[in-house]
Amino acid sequence: MPLHTSYDAVIVGGGHNGLVAATYLARAGRRVLVLERLGHTGGAAVSARIFPGVAARLSPYAYLVSLFPQKIVRELGLRLTLRKRVVSSYTPTVRSGRPGGLLITGGTSRTREAFVRLTGSDREFQVWLEFHAMTQRLASRVFPTLTEPLPSRAALRARIGDETAWQTFFERPLGETLEECFQDDLVRGLVLTDALIGTFASAHDSSLRQNACFLYHVIGGGKGDWDVPVGGMGAVTDALAAASLSAGAEIVTGAEATEIGTDGQRAEVTYRAANREASVAAGQVLVNASPRTLAELLGNPPPAVAEGAQLKVNMVLHRLPGLRDPRTDPREAFAGTFHVAEGYRELETARREAVAARLPRRPPSELYCHSLTDPTVLSPELASAGYQTLTLFGLHTPLRLFQGSPEHHDAVRDELLRRTFAELDRHLSEPIADCLARDAHGRPCIEVSSPLDLERELGLPGGNIFHGALTFPWAEGAAGRWGVETGYANVLLCGAGAVRGGGVSGIPGHNAAMAALGR
Repeated sequence: MPLHTSYDAVIVGGGHNGLVAATYLARAGRRVLVLERLGHTGGAAVSARIFPGVAARLSPYAYLVSLFPQKIVRELGLRLTLRKRVVSSYTPTVRSGRPGGLLITGGTSRTREAFVRLTGSDREFQVWLEFHAMTQRLASRVFPTLTEPLPSRAALRARIGDETAWQTFFERPLGETLEECFQDDLVRGLVLTDALIGTFASAHDSSLRQNACFLYHVIGGGKGDWDVPVGGMGAVTDALAAASLSAGAEIVTGAEATEIGTDGQRAEVTYRAANREASVAAGQVLVNASPRTLAELLGNPPPAVAEGAQLKVNMVLHRLPGLRDPRTDPREAFAGTFHVAEGYRELETARREAVAARLPRRPPSELYCHSLTDPTVLSPELASAGYQTLTLFGLHTPLRLFQGSPEHHDAVRDELLRRTFAELDRHLSEPIADCLARDAHGRPCIEVSSPLDLERELGLPGGNIFHGALTFPWAEGAAGRWGVETGYANVLLCGAGAVRGGGVSGIPGHNAAMAALGR
């Protein structure tokens, strides 16, 4: 239980953003209390042994790091190791009955050869290089602004200083640019996937939701790299929890906030712990939860929810499957992002089927093997025996497909997994199911989560991994100086639903702390 009845700041939610905010505030001399509903800190950024008797630590929800600024790592003195992936992606294909694929690595010559083999010339490769160079220029200019006060739209445009990039990413639907630049359907789809992770939209959506999603997926660290947290995603939040405690913050787990009362100057947070209700007074309250949860705590009407649209599958394999593509080593293919059924037309077909409330016949997905880059998540015995972890993230599977009775939900989830595995198996020399390890009870090591599962387990509204639709990183409407402000001067939003939220970044936590400190 809390040591005091009054705090300078109470932080609701002990996920990574809440821990970032707690550490900054505690280091500034504030008395800080973190209330976490679950029995542990970390939220969606955790590692766990989820299969009985199998010594493998998986990151069951969030699994890669791109947006977490080194500025926060340095300022908070975090002991955290991020490792580069030697392979960016592999996209298998079958053309004229022959299996092949596009392997993109850190080496330019190998990547060029793969493009030429796929398309017959180096034209697509040159365009891909030019497009990638433009996204890197954009990243170098936009990413530093995410931990600064919100710029205006005009100020960000001036800072980017590249009208072609501005039009491409902020004014026109991304699909228009992809169709103008690239000729190959597979290459178009490969680029488009960054616009669809966690976002249910068309390449031509007039709202530009896909553009905002793409932006956050290509600007991380000023380069757009997606790195592997050594020790799993839980290593990130373990480092943050240690930093928070070292700075003097108090963390209480198993304590669910149920109400926030405030007059804009002082606040009272009511919470439930150990089957009893209690409350603490606070000068400020920072809410590391969704805008919907914030509204509920304040007793305000909840905002509209943008439904989540992803399937998450966690696996442990006793061996990597072979590929039908004879030129590619599975250890390379699965070390990066392995794209399945993500051609440009395939993605749009799957989206249209889901809009019509039908399961996609050929569900698009992407896979990634953490243990190929970081074998420390496996026990030495499993690693030496060839075991691997495998994460699958399915696209265009919106919440609406799963709503109904528990029986309907489970049947839809099972059928979607069957179809997803069938698409993957088209590119393997053996069924993925044959490679699954078995737990202590003899069951396959596989865990499947729908958007509805994520809503129930983590409180994600509609199963949306970003807590809502992502927005462009500039001040608009009532966004406030830092993009974390609410209708009450002493209540701030420090979760993924803040402006410049989404992903494992710590940015909303940093920005809420800066707002709380009046900076």
